[in-house]
Amino acid sequence: MKRSLIERKLGKVERALDKAIEKQEIPGAVVLARMPREGEVLEYAWVRGLAAARPERLPMRRDTIFDLASLTKPIATTTAIMLLVEEGSIALDDPVAKSLPSFADRGKEAVTIRHLLSHCAGLKPWRGFHELLIQKERKTGERLLGTKEGRDWILDRVLRSGLVHEPGEAAVYGDLDFIVLGALVEAVAHQPLDEFCESRIFTRLGLADTHFFPLPVDGSQAVPDSIRRRVAATENCPWRERILWGEVHDPNASAMGGVAGHAGLFSTADDVMKFARFFLDAWHGRNDALPPARVREFSERQKLPESSDWALGWDTPTAGASSSGEHFSPRSVGHLGFTGTSLWIDLERELIVVMLTNRVHQVAKRSRFDLRPKIHDAIVQGLTAE
Repeated sequence: MKRSLIERKLGKVERALDKAIEKQEIPGAVVLARMPREGEVLEYAWVRGLAAARPERLPMRRDTIFDLASLTKPIATTTAIMLLVEEGSIALDDPVAKSLPSFADRGKEAVTIRHLLSHCAGLKPWRGFHELLIQKERKTGERLLGTKEGRDWILDRVLRSGLVHEPGEAAVYGDLDFIVLGALVEAVAHQPLDEFCESRIFTRLGLADTHFFPLPVDGSQAVPDSIRRRVAATENCPWRERILWGEVHDPNASAMGGVAGHAGLFSTADDVMKFARFFLDAWHGRNDALPPARVREFSERQKLPESSDWALGWDTPTAGASSSGEHFSPRSVGHLGFTGTSLWIDLERELIVVMLTNRVHQVAKRSRFDLRPKIHDAIVQGLTAE
């Protein structure tokens, strides 16, 4: 193997990241890539730019902690559901209302756990519940944002919401599916979602820097300052009137107290890579820290409807239009996060790429953020260079 050729080819990754930083599309990034080739394992890391520009200027580090945003869906909530299926507490084709009776309201009796995981349940994709809570606070003078009462109020409205299409009729990516799944985990496990994930997933897999950060009701910061200085800052939030640094970016997850099925998880690139390696090893039957048969099941496209590329809680490459670029095989799974995060795993090639950025922090403008496929293509072309 010509390592020098590979490293020259991989120079495109560094140049693409530096160009994106120069154009103020991202403040910084941590990118990790891993793939076996010709009897050895190729591993590369790129750390560029700033973790925070304000309120302090802090350089990006390999151990920077990121708000993973919607990577919460596969790493936390989907994995929690997978474990509950494996132990027989639930089944994929159970009606959701079996565990959450109020979900049966407004004609949702036929919606199953499988429908939610594959984004074809028919729920509205998103709604600004934080805005409704703010309006309610102004009317009543009662503190609701981030409280148990506010969380219960949001969950009740999500569970009792109507359908915008019949289950299985269309696959429309959204957050409400996973807000429901987070509530389902709590109802079945009789344990808060963050505590279940901490004990059953993160601790078991040795993910020492992977946590939800519940928001204190008194308005104090969610994490100690010693940890916060390791966290990548995100948006200068207009309704919270501050730069978000060590607290969840997603508005509905924030209104729910920082812990939700769709967002709220924080982690490092190395922990995300470690999770991906456990997932990949389970898929190949080399490790049972995650149940191998379930990992393979959850990695399969559900074809609900036939044109959908969604597996169970995981996306798969859409030909010609995937954030994974042009070279990940159809036997790949991945997911994105709005804050600028992504994870893609090529299950056959055994290639893993973790790309964590803080793209919503102090950028000059909201770009289309087409950096992900460029980075993935450059990595695959580099690692497979002849």
